[in-house]
Amino acid sequence: MKHYLYALGAILCWASLPAATGSGLSELSTEELMFYSFSIAALFLYIQNSLVTKKLSVSFPGFPACLFGFAGIFLYHYIYYLALEKAPLAEGAILATTWSLWIVIFSSILQLRRLAPSILAAAILGFSGVALVIGAGENLSFESTHLQGYLLALVCGIIWSSFSVGLPLFKLKSEPMTGFTILTAIMSGLLFLLSTPHTIPSVSAMLSATYLGVIPLGFSFFLWNRAITGGNMVIIGFLGYLTPPLAIILVAIIHHQTISAQVILGMFVIILASVAGKFSLSRIIRLANGGINRQIP
Repeated sequence: MKHYLYALGAILCWASLPAATGSGLSELSTEELMFYSFSIAALFLYIQNSLVTKKLSVSFPGFPACLFGFAGIFLYHYIYYLALEKAPLAEGAILATTWSLWIVIFSSILQLRRLAPSILAAAILGFSGVALVIGAGENLSFESTHLQGYLLALVCGIIWSSFSVGLPLFKLKSEPMTGFTILTAIMSGLLFLLSTPHTIPSVSAMLSATYLGVIPLGFSFFLWNRAITGGNMVIIGFLGYLTPPLAIILVAIIHHQTISAQVILGMFVIILASVAGKFSLSRIIRLANGGINRQIP
């Protein structure tokens, strides 16, 4: 159970970004956003890791795991920011959020050695709920002029889902996210230097980048690693669908905005899909064990 609480904690971190920063990040370029936010995230995780382990040194896993982790974190965020530069926000966000769908599909295949139709149906239903939530109040139109942005957003979904499903397979003994984030911060710094000149960001932009680095990046990475290394990834994938509706609800609460009926409907569809997916997974595992009811980890 605690692994799913970790997952929900990470999801809340990601969902809090729009409510906390508003449009404060809009003045930063992709390279600036990567550099400022990941430098802060790396510092936050280093301090946290030092307090937890009581050591000043950082543990880096072997080269294959480091390459995998760095690629997953750096490529996902860099391509995600590029995608939202080249595609409308709503359409790009919908396609990027396919990481939840892919997590369900990939982890289902790994765990069950096949893709169960009932789980696939629940996954598609959950993604439909996400589309309802993000598309609320928007005139969605996937135009060919933004094809590059759409493709980048889809790639984002595949990268983050592959990272999330693949990282536990390394069976790492120490917490790796601090090392991965430091490597990403170094690469982001190199990109920042190569893409000069840069203007000095405003105070609001730096405050927003600081929040992004500490909560939706730093702290969420710590929680997400705890979640994916112990929880059932199929269930975690379904939980991931909650990110967009929670983001909208937090914005509505903090900024005193109303929540549309379409958002409420989308969240209901997501919850329905999650319950159906959990039921289908339990049933498949029970049948595979000859009718013995084995608890899902």
